[in-house]
Amino acid sequence: MRLEDEIHTSKFVSEVQKAAINLLFTSHWLNTKINSYLKPFGFTHEQFNVMRILKGTHPQKMCVKNIGMRMIEKNSNVPRILDRLEKKGWIVRQQSVEDRRETETSLTTLGIEMLDKASKAIATNQASMMKLDETMALELNTILEKIREI
Repeated sequence: MRLEDEIHTSKFVSEVQKAAINLLFTSHWLNTKINSYLKPFGFTHEQFNVMRILKGTHPQKMCVKNIGMRMIEKNSNVPRILDRLEKKGWIVRQQSVEDRRETETSLTTLGIEMLDKASKAIATNQASMMKLDETMALELNTILEKIREI
């Protein structure tokens, strides 16, 4: 659907302004969609992001600082997210042997199972959600990376 129809306006200062608003709107739309696919599994998108980060280094453990550096949303409260994941039994935390000031985190077997189920739900819905072929996705990635060049 056209942005103008979604936000009920056609007044933009320029196409660049419209593109910025469109990007923000689409980001929120995509986030809402992904959250709806994750909700049945008990994940928020931030928790899912942390779990995927941990899975990427599994079976190695990660400290909070390194998880935070890899987060999509850099302002996320990683310790709070880890608290919730630990209560669900999806991660375990323990004091680092090398640096007693650090806490190391790793996935549990249950956490890996839940992450795999949620990942399959996202993958199943990704094609219909994104509506892009590989060529269009490559072009979009190039444009988005261009926007972030500062």
